[in-house]
Amino acid sequence: MNCHNSYLKWTFFLIFLTTCRFSIAKQTNLASDIPKLDQFLNAIYEWRANQQQKQADTGLKLLEAPTVVAGVLCFLAASISSAGGVGGGGLYVPILTIIAGVDLKTASSFSAFMVTGGSIANVVCNMFIKNGGKILIDFDIALLSQPCMLLGVSIGVICNRVLPEWLITIQFAVFLGFCTFKTCKSGFCFWKLESEVEVMRRNGNQELENGLLKNESFGGAEPLLEKEEKGLGSSSIPWMKMGVLVMFWFSFFFLYLLRGNRYGQGIIPMEVCGVGYWIISSVQFPLAIIFTSWILYNRETQHNIPSKKQEGSSETKHGPSGKLIFPLMALLAGVLGGVFGIGGGMLISPLLIQVGITPEVTAATCSFMVFFSSSMSAVQYLLLGMEQVDNALIFALVCCVASIVGLVVVQRAIEHHGRASLIVFSVGIVMALSTVLMTSFGAVDIWRDYTSGNYMGFKLPC
Repeated sequence: MNCHNSYLKWTFFLIFLTTCRFSIAKQTNLASDIPKLDQFLNAIYEWRANQQQKQADTGLKLLEAPTVVAGVLCFLAASISSAGGVGGGGLYVPILTIIAGVDLKTASSFSAFMVTGGSIANVVCNMFIKNGGKILIDFDIALLSQPCMLLGVSIGVICNRVLPEWLITIQFAVFLGFCTFKTCKSGFCFWKLESEVEVMRRNGNQELENGLLKNESFGGAEPLLEKEEKGLGSSSIPWMKMGVLVMFWFSFFFLYLLRGNRYGQGIIPMEVCGVGYWIISSVQFPLAIIFTSWILYNRETQHNIPSKKQEGSSETKHGPSGKLIFPLMALLAGVLGGVFGIGGGMLISPLLIQVGITPEVTAATCSFMVFFSSSMSAVQYLLLGMEQVDNALIFALVCCVASIVGLVVVQRAIEHHGRASLIVFSVGIVMALSTVLMTSFGAVDIWRDYTSGNYMGFKLPC
């Protein structure tokens, strides 16, 4: 009995020693992992800083290996982004900064030109190369959304200056991660519905031909590529609506030039963030409200409901209150786009898909809206003394060609396979890549600020 008790004591003692040793080893490994992580992040930061210093000393040389690799990656990013109608700025900025070694300010200006180049290709294809005799762009949605989107961008830019970088990075990761999940979920729902449609077509189901098939799991949405669907768009360009959009573009553009930027660069001398600066900035609020109210009034009087003939339009789903959903979505997308430093197309595209706008109309309309916002940014950079304009134009041309290639490939894939959900998946891919790249990019800077003891709190807007 004593031997047995002694054996048990020694057994528990050995187990205790083993547990203690494992705990000490685990703490030692954890402690040793922290310096390794610090060294890894510092190595990435120093490599990127060296690349930026080299680029600042010698300039961006187009035939150097990093620039060529960045150009190829931007070509691929533009071809994927064009299919979903999003600008792709969330991919261009990390590629140019990490691979080509361009500083963040230059990368942002390059990105504006590249997004403009890609959107020009999208708009030309969508307006002059018609799908089944119809223009897929919904000009009513663009009219309702554009004023509030540009107002939201201005608000978001101010928030970007005030909020600390770590908070912006967390918000970016959470929001874009959520939107990526919802977009991919919608894509799978569309894919499932299209598969059911294909099966019923093979079985010669007459109910499908009459457009009566409903998908209970997707809120009663009809097939995306119905052969007899009524009106994916207008058959001619509505020049009156185009004129209103151009007039609004010039109104906001004049305010931006009059106000200048945060460094006091404008068409008239003005104190940076002085009284005049904020008065001109505040004019954007009544301007956006007046334009949006005027458009809503015209819609009400002329019974011109956006997407009224489109399947799954927000007006049918939300009734009279649906007329405000597009300005509110555009305002939200603009604010978040200004905070995160990316175009609003990547943010409003999943929102339009969620309210039931068909993927093809969503892609065409978003690319049309992105053209107005990105071209305004590009022209502002140009007039305010942007450097390396020739290189920016070359990258813009690359993105323009890539967008045409992406549109042709995706359109043929849709016609061959009968799946418009490919557009939804392309949007999801761009959003997922942007989330990973920009979150990682921001995390390195945050870690560097933390280890260096830099200030990481809220800042003044000026």
